[in-house]
Formats: sequence, C-alpha cells, structure tokens
Amino acid sequence: MVAMTSSAAPPIAVVIPSYRVTRHILAVIAGIGPEVSHVFVVDDQCPDGSGRLVLADCRDPRVTVLFHEVNLGVGGAVMTGYRAALAAGCEVIVKVDGDGQMDTTLIPDFIAPILDGEADYTKGNRFFDLEQIGRMPPLRLFGNAMLSLMTKLSSGYWNLFDPTNGYTAIHADAARRLPLHKISQRYFFETDMLFRLNTLHAVVIDVPMDASYGDEVSNLKISRIVTEFAYKHARNFCKRVFYNYYLRNMSLASVEAPLGLAMILAGGGYGILHWVQSSRQHLATPAGTVMLSALPILMGTQLLLAFLAYDIASVPRRVIHKPRKQAPIAHD
Repeated sequence: MVAMTSSAAPPIAVVIPSYRVTRHILAVIAGIGPEVSHVFVVDDQCPDGSGRLVLADCRDPRVTVLFHEVNLGVGGAVMTGYRAALAAGCEVIVKVDGDGQMDTTLIPDFIAPILDGEADYTKGNRFFDLEQIGRMPPLRLFGNAMLSLMTKLSSGYWNLFDPTNGYTAIHADAARRLPLHKISQRYFFETDMLFRLNTLHAVVIDVPMDASYGDEVSNLKISRIVTEFAYKHARNFCKRVFYNYYLRNMSLASVEAPLGLAMILAGGGYGILHWVQSSRQHLATPAGTVMLSALPILMGTQLLLAFLAYDIASVPRRVIHKPRKQAPIAHD
C-alpha cells in the first residue's frame, strides 16, 4: 500500500469534469483521501446541475466548483481544472471522472511515480490484469485495442495501452509546458495529451487498475467519432514525425522513412502500370519487370520497418520535471 507521509507533503489537486454525473459525484468526492489538498469540480454546463449540487450538499473545504458558460467537452473541462490547479500552486494534478468508475483510493498509486521522479504523467491501464479483462464489454474491449494501436503510432508511446482511460496524473512542470489551448476539447483529448507530451519528451507510464462498469451512462457515441479519431490520429502522426525527426532532430530514421515510402510508391506504381499494359495486350508480365517492381517494394518495406524500430526504441525515458530531493511517498 502506498501512502503520503505527513511531513513536507506536496500539494495535490484532483480535477473532476462534471457533466450528467449527479448520481455519483458526491460519492466520488467523499472517497478522495487526505493526500489531496485541492479538489476542482468543473461543471461543463451540465444540464442536471451537478455543480450546483456539489455547492449545495458538499461540505468538504478542499472543493472548489468552477462553471463553464458553454459546454466545452470533457477535454475543455479538464484544461480548466488544470489551469485552476496550476494557479493554486499544486505540484501534481490528478484527473478523475465523476461517474464513479474510478477507484479514488488508487490516487496515491498514480502520484507516487511522479513524485519519485519516474514519470511526468501517469495513466490507468485496465488491461494489465488478464483476469479482469473479461469484465469489460466485448465491443469496448475491441475498440480500446484498435485505439491503442492507433495511439501508439500517432503518439509515439509504444509502451502504453488503454489510451482512452481517463484516470491520469501529471506533474505541474509538464502541465505548464503543454499548449492547453490547443489540446482537443472533446473525447480525443486523452490521446491528444499523449501526442503533446511526446513532443515535450515527457515520460509516461501506465498504472494497473481494474475495469469497473456499473450503472453509469456513457456520452461517447462510437459511430460519431470513428472518422474523427482516424483523421486526428493521422494528423498527429504526421506532426510528431515532422517535429521529432526533422524540426528538432535529424537522424538516420529521418532518411529511412521518406526513402522507404518513396521506394514502395515507385515500385508499386511501376508494377501496376506494367500490369495494366500487359493485361490489355493479353500478355504475361516479364519476370524482369516483376523484379523491378518487387525489389524497391521490398527494400522500402525494410526501410520503413527500420524506422519503426527506431521509433519504438525512442520512447522518452528521462523525466522533464525536477524531482524532489526527498520523495514524500512511503511504502508500507
């Protein structure tokens, strides 16, 4: 069990985006332990008045309720909470959903790697325990697996899984370096956060947690976000490659990627062109022509695989924040 020591404890904030969570949010707040000094509830123009409910019924002095005049989405609400926590001088900011899915007793497990200097950002992983995966709805399990694959490619964090998990913690130094106004405000924001953190070379690690699904109602409609997510993943991948391999640094991988892609396109185009011509003339394509097409495709594939191997090996491993000299975390 991980617990905070009583001396020199750093200020810890919890941000709770609030939208249609009136049945759960008071219990979520009540479950937050004494290691947390600030709780920011962000009412994202909630039609059920969850922010007003907290103001009326919650007596916890740590709680501050912030209201949006218009609905910004879960990402926008979290960014509002980040700004408030930074203004309050908090060292670590934890994001917890208000629907009761997340076990607040795990908060020390999320902040410990950050305060120990092992990570700048931590996030939950519901896939760590294979015995618990069976509790996750099959459709959500498949969707998370596909999203994880796309996120690895677009964010560069090949060591992570469960990208849509919203249970996260971040060090204030890392949060200050993020362009909060540019991060996606809707459901893509968790993945967009990872992309932005990678461009800072921040260290991100997974924290094992159990999957929990009760009577909460998800506002995420898969059919509406498939195309949007695919486009944004492709956009972030291109941006990340440009930032990390051309704008900020140059390496052998910077040559391998475009050269490999060019060879595949050239070989494929040459092969298709001659195949069409031979098909129209009802002739077999000469073996030499096939080789001239296949060889650049094979070489280009090898170059892209080499680039991919380099990219996987380049996952950030040195934290960007300044760890405390004496970490205020005790392990029982």
